[in-house]
Amino acid sequence: MAPYCVLAARLRHALNSGIRRYHVAPVLCQRAKVAMSHFEPNEYINYEKLEKNINIVRKRLDRPLTLSEKIVYGHLDDPAKQEIERGKTYLRLRPDRVAMQDATAQMAMLQFISSGLPKVAVPSTIHCDHLIEAQLGGEKDLRRAKDINQEVYNFLATAGAKYGVGFWKPGSGIIHQIILENYSYPGVMLIGTDSHTPNGGGLGGICIGVGGADAVDVMAGIPWELKCPKVIGVKLTGKLSGWSSPKDVILKVAGILTVKGGTGAIIEYHGPGVDSISCTGMATICNMGAEIGATTSIFPYNARMKKYLGKTGRADIAALADEFQQHLVPDSGCQYDQVIEINLSELKPHINGPFTPDLAHPVSDIGAVAEKEGWPVDIRVGLIGSCTNSSYEDMGRSAAVAKQALAHGLKCKSKFTITPGSEQIRATIERDGYAQILRDVGGLVLANACGPCIGQWDRKDIKKGEKNTIVTSYNRNFTGRNDANPETHAFVTSPEIVTALSIAGTLKFNPETDYLTGADGKKFKLEAPDADELPKLEFDPGQDTYQYPPKDGSGQHVDVSPTSQRLQLLEPFDKWDGKDLEDMLILIKVKGKCTTDHISAAGPWLKFRGHLDNISNNLLIGAINIENGKANSVRNALTQEFGPVPDTARYYKKMGVKWAVIGDENYGEGSSREHAALEPRHLGGRVIITKSFARIHETNLKKQGLLPLTFADPADYNKIHPVDKLSIVGLADFAPGKPLKCIIKHPNGSQETIMLNHTFNESQIEWFQAGSALNRMKELQQKSS
Repeated sequence: MAPYCVLAARLRHALNSGIRRYHVAPVLCQRAKVAMSHFEPNEYINYEKLEKNINIVRKRLDRPLTLSEKIVYGHLDDPAKQEIERGKTYLRLRPDRVAMQDATAQMAMLQFISSGLPKVAVPSTIHCDHLIEAQLGGEKDLRRAKDINQEVYNFLATAGAKYGVGFWKPGSGIIHQIILENYSYPGVMLIGTDSHTPNGGGLGGICIGVGGADAVDVMAGIPWELKCPKVIGVKLTGKLSGWSSPKDVILKVAGILTVKGGTGAIIEYHGPGVDSISCTGMATICNMGAEIGATTSIFPYNARMKKYLGKTGRADIAALADEFQQHLVPDSGCQYDQVIEINLSELKPHINGPFTPDLAHPVSDIGAVAEKEGWPVDIRVGLIGSCTNSSYEDMGRSAAVAKQALAHGLKCKSKFTITPGSEQIRATIERDGYAQILRDVGGLVLANACGPCIGQWDRKDIKKGEKNTIVTSYNRNFTGRNDANPETHAFVTSPEIVTALSIAGTLKFNPETDYLTGADGKKFKLEAPDADELPKLEFDPGQDTYQYPPKDGSGQHVDVSPTSQRLQLLEPFDKWDGKDLEDMLILIKVKGKCTTDHISAAGPWLKFRGHLDNISNNLLIGAINIENGKANSVRNALTQEFGPVPDTARYYKKMGVKWAVIGDENYGEGSSREHAALEPRHLGGRVIITKSFARIHETNLKKQGLLPLTFADPADYNKIHPVDKLSIVGLADFAPGKPLKCIIKHPNGSQETIMLNHTFNESQIEWFQAGSALNRMKELQQKSS
């Protein structure tokens, strides 16, 4: 029985047993309504529905539930009839809200406009964080970004106003920090058009990164489909101390599971060690779960979350969560598909890289490993911040390290940059002196934005092709990601380790054991940093950067110029013609790792994220062609000349020739950017065949009417050559669980047949047949009207 009802019952009993009898209103047995966010006072948290759905599913499954299951199944569209089997069935879900960053929001809103719907069906927000290039420092870079991106910002602001979407202006901060501060809460299901949306799991929510088409489904009020995730449990024991930080937990987990070990699963942290981690520390761990392919990551509701909710002005949400706490923690005796145990008391500081976030090293070993491998040990730049590590606690621990160096007359030997996660963090660390300490040690405070983490960095200290090392507190370190230089060796670690290494200027420095020499010639050792997880005073909100959507936006005009080079209205993709896909050419056979950065690069290309034809000029320019070992150089099968990948694809499209891509393992890992699916579809691609796919990219390909297929036998990857032709046959009988046949035609006239698997369900097959998920949505709208 809920506390309010217990109180009412006791009060009624006490009054009825006395001389006078009083009426106790039934309203005492009703829970008070609590808004999801201060920005949406009329949109309420519905724990009652969550509780009802959980009870229905628990009775059906007749077993204890993990926390992940409670929240996911608690958002089922039809909990009584939904087929539920981890790793196999597709769930139809009703998320509570949608969040979009500006680079992906452009295409998402263009697709929503194409749907013809008047207003979003769930609370939704747009966050301007991706288009601000790091160059001179926060204020100057922000002014420059507002100027050069004015057309895009105006489009997003007006589209938000017209369709009921909240708009966070440039300078507000990074989407995931804004969500943590304002929108995530225990038990929420939120989808976001960015792969690091799982950051919200630090507040006990199921927050999942998706492509724009998935966001459109939810904004349109259509049930959202997700393959029922497996659940990997990470049991934490012991307690963090010294130089070890929350970042080291996920760096360790990444080393264990690798970049694909979490695919199709939710990572659920539990155990007594959880309580030693701050709420923002838990968010850091969940954020970087994207790097192991996880659907999302989550922590159980606890006192650290309650404390954070209170400090961010949401004590009412914490009070409500307290009442429903039994549904916001795992059931005793619940079963995980895999369990990893980490003793936090034994966990050492880690640093992962280069070129992949799962190459884990203890900080104590990295210097020797770097020398052995021939990696540069001198650190050119240290960078702290990003959506992963830009909390008040992160900045405080970094400042604690910097303050010690300053006390001994030292500054950073490496260049050093600081990226606040939000305007609230920026304003608060300015007030509390952290920002000035970091400047004094040699740091440059950048804008409240993604910046170098996503390649928005006008780097001047090296030339492209120059071998060098950088250390960051970011989450992703693929080749060329930060500065477009394939010879930059990027390592990810905690902000405090970045700060210490930047002061020392070398990977060979271990702050736990090594000494620095002060300006007075005396040696000293840095003490392990200590800082408050939250400010003693209230957070300083800084400037007001939020635009509320009007109650009625129907009269709002949204302008997209037909001559714009930044924005382009979408034309529907062609429907499947009912025939097999015969004699397709192979655009490229990719060798090795192929992330969404390889398929659709970011950095300078971000400016074209709202213009499909223009951004398609970066299609697969980073992928390595197995035929010649080069990037952006493929054989045109019709002319036999080698040329750029996008030019070759355009030539095939012009000639009316369909084409395919052959990929390796975990194809499409990394960012959620659906441009990596839209571009091949726009330029005439029909099929992507790989050994395996990353979850978000596979879904994005399906949404755009492409066929993502996997080799039934991974060794068949070696049977296909770039000069072959491919035919996918049996599409007339395309059905869930039924493999497709691929005929390989070699130039010498010989043929061989291989089998290809897929993960399409019935509704996804309808997307393919209609030409895209958006086309299918329109078909259903027309039928219903």
